[in-house]
Parts: sequence; structure tokens; C-alpha cells
Amino acid sequence: MPRENVINSYVVEDSKTITDFFSFYSLPSSILKHETHKLLKVAYSYYNVSTTDRLRAGMEDILVIARDLGYDVFNALDVMDNSEFLEPLKFGVGDGHLHYYHYNWRMSGNQLSAKDMGIVLV
Repeated sequence: MPRENVINSYVVEDSKTITDFFSFYSLPSSILKHETHKLLKVAYSYYNVSTTDRLRAGMEDILVIARDLGYDVFNALDVMDNSEFLEPLKFGVGDGHLHYYHYNWRMSGNQLSAKDMGIVLV
């Protein structure tokens, strides 16, 4: 369920069936030593599911919603099917590197690509 300034969730309904679900959570950052701006309102892509092949369109909608709610930045990881919308929607590549440690996980020599991995940061 949506909670103001915590998480926003949206569904797409076809007749009486929910076909798509999009959400993002809020993680604001303080801006130090600036006269005017004190807070950077940042949205992070959370759970996004599309059964109708409208992932990109749904993300376009969610970006507009985030903008209208006053968010300054919208972040998304390059995991799962996110590559379908990251470049077309002009997401910039970050300048840092994220490293994950999956304990109790045996890879047996095979490497996962970003598309094969799903992870939610909270």
C-alpha cells in the first residue's frame, strides 16, 4: 500500500484484472551548507511487473508521477528486465560501482548477468 513520502505503488487494470504493478520508494538526502536547498528528494525503483509488455510505458508513467510529486532524482538498477527501459528513457549510467555479497549462494563457476539477477535495496 502506498505511504506518503515512503513508498508509492500503482497498478494497471484491464477490465477487472490487474495486469501491471509499478512502485518506487523514497530516500531523501540532506543537502549541507546550501542557502536555499536543504533536501534532495530521491525516488528508487522498487517492484515493477508487467504482464502486458508495457514495462517501458509503465516506467514512463511512473517517472511523470514522481516528477509531479516533487522528486528530484529517480534511480533504478540495471537488473532483471530494466535494460528494456533504462537507455530508451535516458537513464544515465552511475559513476559508482555496486558490489553485492550473496551469502549461502553457490555459483559453481557460472556468472550471473545483470538481467539474470533480481535484487531490491531497502
